[in-house]
Amino acid sequence: MLMSDMSKVELYAAIRQDLRAGLSKRAIERKYGVGWRTVARATESVLPEPRKEYPPRPQKLDPYKPFIDDVLRADLDGPPTQRHTATRIYQRLLTEQGMADVSYQRVSAYIRERRPQLRTEQTTARRQTERLVGAAGFPLRKTLQDFDFGANPNVDPAMIHALAGCDWIRNGLPLCLIGDSGTGKSHLLIALGTEAARAGYRVRYTLAAGMVNKLVEAADGRRLSRAIGRYRGVDLLCIDELGYTELGRRGAELLFQVLTEREERKSVAIVSNRDIANWSEIFPDPRLRAAIIDRLTFGGTIVRTGSRSYRRAHSRPSAPTDTPR
Repeated sequence: MLMSDMSKVELYAAIRQDLRAGLSKRAIERKYGVGWRTVARATESVLPEPRKEYPPRPQKLDPYKPFIDDVLRADLDGPPTQRHTATRIYQRLLTEQGMADVSYQRVSAYIRERRPQLRTEQTTARRQTERLVGAAGFPLRKTLQDFDFGANPNVDPAMIHALAGCDWIRNGLPLCLIGDSGTGKSHLLIALGTEAARAGYRVRYTLAAGMVNKLVEAADGRRLSRAIGRYRGVDLLCIDELGYTELGRRGAELLFQVLTEREERKSVAIVSNRDIANWSEIFPDPRLRAAIIDRLTFGGTIVRTGSRSYRRAHSRPSAPTDTPR
């Protein structure tokens, strides 16, 4: 049987069988019409070496594919009547990108292939985003688009939008939102946490008192390490209402453990109605207080929302009542 009549696996098996039968390598080469390298490889391995993968040959359309992809992605979010046809994309490539020597048929074929792929990618990304936002456990839906910066001049829009870029989370830095009740702190916390989840980060929202209570219960049940691990695993831990209720020494110590586990590796964002200078009311022990403040502020950002009530500015005015004459 010639080499052309059998697979490489069968050829290697036949060569090894002939070698065991005492046939010389030269005779095997003549028998199967192969070279000495093939015989040598067959003696070293039962399976032939995998085929060498060659990179795809470059095409003239390759430099223009990113532009086409950007146009098609924009079409996914636009109204159907405004979506680009293949003809329109081809004309834009000629006039805006200076494309030459690429046929309309090649551009049209790429668009037919790429459009459903991008639609599938977008659907997958949206589902992933929804899953991450849902897993964060936010009590309400709050976004930066809903925040009225004009109602609270203490909040710098440029700073907040810079924080929405998530560089501080990427670098494992903390964030403190401090101000009186109703100044928009929790809104900003949830909105920035939502932006982080949309960017692909794992986020968890919790109330300070609720988290401490769970840690105390876990410590009493000898499950503290597992409980702390749940807070350790996320990229951004959002702690709301720090300072609204007294944590006590034990609660402060457990909070300190969580912060220490995350220090300079993963971010923590907290909301407090008390200025840092008054945190002695939250953490009476001076050493513990200093350590917690260090972990919540070192290298991070402090946003002070002031005392003007953002919530009151957005409350509906009461209906006028008729005054008796």
